[in-house]
Amino acid sequence: MRRRTPPPPSPLPQRDGIDPVRVRLPGEGAWATVREHLVERMGAARAAIVDGMLEAGLVVGADGRAVAPDAAYVPGMFVWYHRELPPEAPVPFPLEIVHRDEHIVVVDKPHFVATTPRGSHVTESALARLRRELDLPALGAAHRLDRLTAGLVLFTVRPEERGAYQSLFRDRLVRKVYEAVAPYDPELALPRTVRSRIVKERGILAAYEVAGEPNAVSRVELVEHDARGLGRYRLLPATGQTHQLRVHMNRLGVPILGDPLYPEVAAAVPAGDFRRPLQLLARELEFTDPVTGTEHRLRSGRVLEAWTSYDGWAGAPAAGAAQ
Repeated sequence: MRRRTPPPPSPLPQRDGIDPVRVRLPGEGAWATVREHLVERMGAARAAIVDGMLEAGLVVGADGRAVAPDAAYVPGMFVWYHRELPPEAPVPFPLEIVHRDEHIVVVDKPHFVATTPRGSHVTESALARLRRELDLPALGAAHRLDRLTAGLVLFTVRPEERGAYQSLFRDRLVRKVYEAVAPYDPELALPRTVRSRIVKERGILAAYEVAGEPNAVSRVELVEHDARGLGRYRLLPATGQTHQLRVHMNRLGVPILGDPLYPEVAAAVPAGDFRRPLQLLARELEFTDPVTGTEHRLRSGRVLEAWTSYDGWAGAPAAGAAQ
């Protein structure tokens, strides 16, 4: 099999912990200029933005030189530019370092922080913040947690080692333990293992279950319950489908407290509203380091506030909740 030639290094530095956009011009197409392709790629409504970037010299080639507004289209050519990002509401909760060595950084992520840049959560993502705070521009994520889920996330320091750590999660070699707070149902027999086929479509917020071969497996255990009708649950996912634990808890009739998608999609909250966080926490990660052979057993120090102080969680002010 023919091996792909790696792209050239970026001639532009990161900005606020965010890599520049890299575009490789397709080998076939009817574009006469680089501008024409970029306008089609970004959408005709953004033509003025493309023109402004080209005129200001903000689009560069592999040699770092600005691409002229009338530069001819060259199949296979690489160009780079920085996206103009809208302001983001700061997420006022710290990223706690649980473990750091020359190969990995494991962070205890708060609720409301995206793991990696996505959608409207870019410079406030955990990856961008850690790159800035730790001065590690090559830092990368080995896996992801939902923005609304708190807990342990593993990042890699060296790009050439990232694949080794990602394979731990792909090959199910990481023991993951989650904790959740949800309603208590005395009729629900636990522990049990839930198996189903989960589908998550691009552009649709909630995942859903369909008939077919299971691709999602979760063990659900009840740790304790109280007189308020709440339960504290221990969740052990054997697979890693999007929203898997949230879907499975909802299927059992005990949706996780603070979930804006299950059982029903709620209206979006304003940016900067950090009330009633999802009561789901990635509590433990256990794995053998594929580079050093070290046995890692890491644990989040966070608490789920709906269990320790339900009134505080339910009536928390917009500037803080369950951290």
